[in-house]
Amino acid sequence: MLDLFGTLVAAPDTTERAAAVVELSSALHVARETVGVALSRSWRVRHDGELRSGAAVAAYLAERCGASADHVAGAASVLRRLAATRLDADESVCRALAELRSSGLRLALLSDASPDIAESWSASALAPYFEVALFSCWEGAVKPAPGLFDRVLLRLGIAPGNTVYCGDGGGDELAGAQRSGMRPLRVARRGGSHRLAFGETPWSGASLPAVESLPAALADGWAV
Repeated sequence: MLDLFGTLVAAPDTTERAAAVVELSSALHVARETVGVALSRSWRVRHDGELRSGAAVAAYLAERCGASADHVAGAASVLRRLAATRLDADESVCRALAELRSSGLRLALLSDASPDIAESWSASALAPYFEVALFSCWEGAVKPAPGLFDRVLLRLGIAPGNTVYCGDGGGDELAGAQRSGMRPLRVARRGGSHRLAFGETPWSGASLPAVESLPAALADGWAV
């Protein structure tokens, strides 16, 4: 089971976040500062299931910014485009996933994600490697809620003791996976430690430098 942001693709940094604010500000016809505050304060509702679609996210931001409803469609278009960009994966990651699949392992994704990301997932280069993909916005909970991990295992039909969870540690995911009976394995945050992460806690367990190292690690003692 793998995490998405910080693991398979880089989480946004402050520069990318600022660029997104500029685009949304232009689409909504409101001040950048207003959009920046609304975006920062909306993390929970964009990820916990309160908002179920990219259009709903755009409408929510427009309302919080005092923007006209006429501009919601434009903001939704910006969100869709940004989501597709954020799901661009390095070829090295795709090769690692292909190697894992070719070795007979079954792959699942569990991500704290907003609806615009979830809606864009199926068109990404990553999607074909995964049998199951669960997103917090559609499951109604964020990591480390135990039900999230359990739902993935149930859909795969695999016991937790036979499962490795690999992630960068955001959302206290590693401890959550461990409490669910899985074997957690941390990877260094993709793109660098300065990338945005929420709810991270210290981790002293097994670690890897990147997800590209996972196939070798599993073959060299982490086999499930």
